[in-house]
Amino acid sequence: MSDVAPPQPAEVLTAVTVETTTTGAELFADRKDVVVVRVDGELLDLSRELEPGTVVEPVTIDSPDGLAVLRHSAAHVLAQAVQQVNPDAKLGIGPPVTDGFYYDFDVETPFTPEDLKALDKAMARIIKEGQTFRRRVVTEDEARAELAGEPYKLELIGLKGGSSDEDGSSVEVGGGELTIYDNVRGAGRESETVVWKDLCRGPHLPSTRLIGQGVQLMRSAAAYWRGDQKNNQLQRVYGTAWPSKDGLKAYLERLAEAERRDHRRLGTEMDLFSFNDAVGSGLPLFHPKGGVIKRVMEDYVRQRHIEEGFSYVGTPHISKEDLFFTSGHLPYYADTMFPSMQFSDGSGEESSTAQNYRLKAMNCPMHNLIFSSRGRSYRELPIRLFEFGSVYRYEKGGVVQGLTRVRGLTQDDSHSYVTPEQAPGEVKHLLDFMLSVLKDFGLDDFYLELSTRDDSKPDKFVGSDEDWVKATAVLEQVGRESGLELVPDPGGAAFYGPKISVQAKDAIGRTWQMGTVQYDFNQPARFGLEYTAPDGTKQQPVMIHSAKFGSIERFMGVLIEHYAGQFPAWLAPVQVLAVPVAEAFDDYLKDVVAQLAAQGVRAEVDLSDDRFGKKIRNASKEKVPFVLIAGGEDVEAGAVSFRFRDGTQENGVPVADAVARIVKAVREREQV
Repeated sequence: MSDVAPPQPAEVLTAVTVETTTTGAELFADRKDVVVVRVDGELLDLSRELEPGTVVEPVTIDSPDGLAVLRHSAAHVLAQAVQQVNPDAKLGIGPPVTDGFYYDFDVETPFTPEDLKALDKAMARIIKEGQTFRRRVVTEDEARAELAGEPYKLELIGLKGGSSDEDGSSVEVGGGELTIYDNVRGAGRESETVVWKDLCRGPHLPSTRLIGQGVQLMRSAAAYWRGDQKNNQLQRVYGTAWPSKDGLKAYLERLAEAERRDHRRLGTEMDLFSFNDAVGSGLPLFHPKGGVIKRVMEDYVRQRHIEEGFSYVGTPHISKEDLFFTSGHLPYYADTMFPSMQFSDGSGEESSTAQNYRLKAMNCPMHNLIFSSRGRSYRELPIRLFEFGSVYRYEKGGVVQGLTRVRGLTQDDSHSYVTPEQAPGEVKHLLDFMLSVLKDFGLDDFYLELSTRDDSKPDKFVGSDEDWVKATAVLEQVGRESGLELVPDPGGAAFYGPKISVQAKDAIGRTWQMGTVQYDFNQPARFGLEYTAPDGTKQQPVMIHSAKFGSIERFMGVLIEHYAGQFPAWLAPVQVLAVPVAEAFDDYLKDVVAQLAAQGVRAEVDLSDDRFGKKIRNASKEKVPFVLIAGGEDVEAGAVSFRFRDGTQENGVPVADAVARIVKAVREREQV
């Protein structure tokens, strides 16, 4: 586990009511960590005038909003530095992002690592000068005149309210007015000079000096203007910014630790899985050791589903395209589904009987067909169906990443069909089930996220307002009763209903979205699902989707990084490696391994020609939980020596005791 703690929550300051006309800078003059203020949900520069009666909330530099302002201000300093070094560079967009910022530039040649070092120094000089960020409201004509040499800015001026968070343009324009931020040297003096300017909505820090020494450029990459491959290719420079040098240092240490834990690197070193161009991007090949982990995960969650009242089913990898129109997934998910395949009647001629088929991207439509295969009574409900469903999703090439974002995945997918009255209880049952699974795999620090409909985009969701209100209320109630933090995610719902997802933190404090519970009132109606109620009428069930791992591939990738490859014994591909000090002790350890194997333990003897020292190093590299060593004294005493992953060793352990200890650690899922 990393010894670098993740950032702690920022201090929450009390809002104040303005009594006389003032500014945020005057109001919070005694708080040097307050960098902007919030009024009616909007962030404002400290220099903005505040009228009497205004309720003002201070925002500190170490809060989430304060960090975003810090990083956006650092992006402006980067752009200023680039144009100092290369006056011909044209400006794109420079928004804050998680843990940092980026800025896009149109330049003749890509940035090199040496360029970034030079830009770091140029930024440091600008920061040290203490330039003031000064906001100006301008008309569209004024903005076009001032930025006539910036073609990308001119395009953004034309957008105004059409800006988007998705492409980063919202940081530049929107909000009903156009503003330019000047970087002013010597503000308040007769010699003050505007040294640089940028189209921007703001807000910004009062001074570049507040950026301090916690900023560093990280890398550069190619990027298309506004994220569209039809547009010009620009050069994007990424950086990170923190309120202090110590904050930057801690972040860089976390990055280094994350690199050491990268499941793609460990997957290769431990011979767990690979990808091959002959198969295709995002389609993993599991090697024997990775296959062991996958099988153990599947065996575990299959048994858990059976214990929780689920019936195991199986469905095809492919189906007629019309099925996904019935479910409503097409056209909503068409972009992430593999293209349709057309099959003719076999005559070789065009035929009206030809059918379009799709690789399955989700399992729920076929589970609906299983439910509707015969009449159902209220006495049977809840009906819980579960399968390891292999699905295929055409993730874009830039999104595919190791096991955590693949194109071929296996979901531990389940669907519960319940009466409306049973829905709250079933959601609680599924949530409890999911959390217990995470705890068994060593993830026990989590919160919940409630994803709801975006009412401003009704075309992206189906169903009545009443359906959404009812479904959301059920999930919110269960989420709050869980005792866990429930964080809102407006607009993050699936098109067919709201969902709760579990956000779990790993050993170094990173958050991963794990399993989900989704309330679906759409598909039962579209498939005409019904059950016979006690009064003999036909009623529509509620359908609740749930995946405990989410996908086996992604969950394995998270586990590799969480454990840094050092799996607990019950999950490890090889649980015990027996290493004889010399060839004379091979048979002795073979007998020990046979005793372990009889108890279901995955144990091997290293019979290679390597010397003893190298065998120990190999065991360490493979991160085997238990290494058993035997030499002359061990054989005489009927014992073995335990060597653990941290390098410690326990000598003279009787074989029977060693076997018992290992079996206990495996069966009780001890976090060895």
